[in-house]
Amino acid sequence: MLRHAHLINKDKFMDINRYTPSYGISHKHMLSLSDYSTEEIFELLYATKVMKGKFIAHEDTRILNGVTVALLFGDTSLRTRCALEIGVRQLGGVCVNLPYSENDMNAGENIKDIVNVISRYGVGALVTRGITHKELEAFCAVSEIPIINSTNERGIPLQAVCDLFTIWEKKGKLEGLKLAYLGKGGGNAASLVTGAVKCGMDVALAAPKQFALDSKIIDAARQYGNFLVTENPAEAVKNADIVYTDSYNYHSALTEAEREIFKPYQVNNTLMSYAARGANFMHSLPAARGVEVTADVIDGKYSLVLEQGENKLHAIKAALALLIK
Repeated sequence: MLRHAHLINKDKFMDINRYTPSYGISHKHMLSLSDYSTEEIFELLYATKVMKGKFIAHEDTRILNGVTVALLFGDTSLRTRCALEIGVRQLGGVCVNLPYSENDMNAGENIKDIVNVISRYGVGALVTRGITHKELEAFCAVSEIPIINSTNERGIPLQAVCDLFTIWEKKGKLEGLKLAYLGKGGGNAASLVTGAVKCGMDVALAAPKQFALDSKIIDAARQYGNFLVTENPAEAVKNADIVYTDSYNYHSALTEAEREIFKPYQVNNTLMSYAARGANFMHSLPAARGVEVTADVIDGKYSLVLEQGENKLHAIKAALALLIK
């Protein structure tokens, strides 16, 4: 049984509730939270809090008047596209959708030409989805405007900001809480694990060895916080304040053999019983009830799924507000 623990002195972490935000970050682009410092993540979380407060109070947030945000999506999206388009409008800007396909790129479309031309159209930021990390790095190397990665194989940084804000909002803190992530060690896990340890949370990741998180991401995250990697879901969930899972088959169906591999990682009431009293469940959606989570858990009183969906709007607005100069 694979089991690796890594312990770090918690005294070195900053408490988000004692942090004074400046509402500014030094990074021009957002490809991965591995590039962001703890302070910059806190800035994003505080900006999300401000955006949500203004939304609830019906205050004017049209700080991007006259700004166009372009969406370059290489795969399908529902909630993220919806939150982006609504969020940009609430900030006073305009959203445009750019067609993207591998056929265009293979036919000779040039990354440098794309970003340089759209910046001359007055586009203030480019938000991408389903564009490989290697391609995004090439975009950033030549782009004069911010590039924001909403989803790719290496990470989902906007979702992680949304999730960390949801935890902070619900629990009143981040430092010292335990997050248990179960299932597939993909991009969502990479972003959330990285962000959580940088914010002082303890993390336990339980995944089948065939679907383990990239070892480089694990090693990097362990430089910041306490991190347990195991194949035992009950061990990961023990005393967890947050239990998190994600879709196993988004964009690709599981084989019968894979379904059997993932069965022990299904979040159900039995598994939740190992968590701390009052532990909350989280899932980024879309969810397959009866596969990675049972309906009584995801639709139960301790589920934060709807709060996550709501807060995605405010996290997106926060990132746009901080990145677009």
